[in-house]
Amino acid sequence: MMISTRGRYALRVLLDLAEHKDEGYIPMKEVAKRQELSLKYIERIMPVLSKNKLVEGVHGKGGGYRLSRPAEEYTVGEILRLTEGNLAPVSCLECDAKECKRAGSCKTLPMWKKFHDITNDYFDSITLAEFF
Repeated sequence: MMISTRGRYALRVLLDLAEHKDEGYIPMKEVAKRQELSLKYIERIMPVLSKNKLVEGVHGKGGGYRLSRPAEEYTVGEILRLTEGNLAPVSCLECDAKECKRAGSCKTLPMWKKFHDITNDYFDSITLAEFF
């Protein structure tokens, strides 16, 4: 399993918003500059975060984004599953995967399930607040 740029950037953007929460709505150009990220790439991520109510946005002068809830209520797992689709290490464990005809006799499936559970449990145990 490899976390894509999309997942890593979303995490960095949300951490930046958490760090600057007292400044109100933050323009993405400021986040892009501080995080050394492409503004165009951030602008492609923000609608997903907004649609799923991780951030609130205001357009126009004085606009930008802010977290929609306290940093303690965001887990890294939630953010990565939203941006990555899921954290399955093998295709047969993906959310809408068809059951593999070998599932009943697959000797490695229990190992992959345990790895998947460990990964999700680990990322679900870390909140944005823990980075500060």
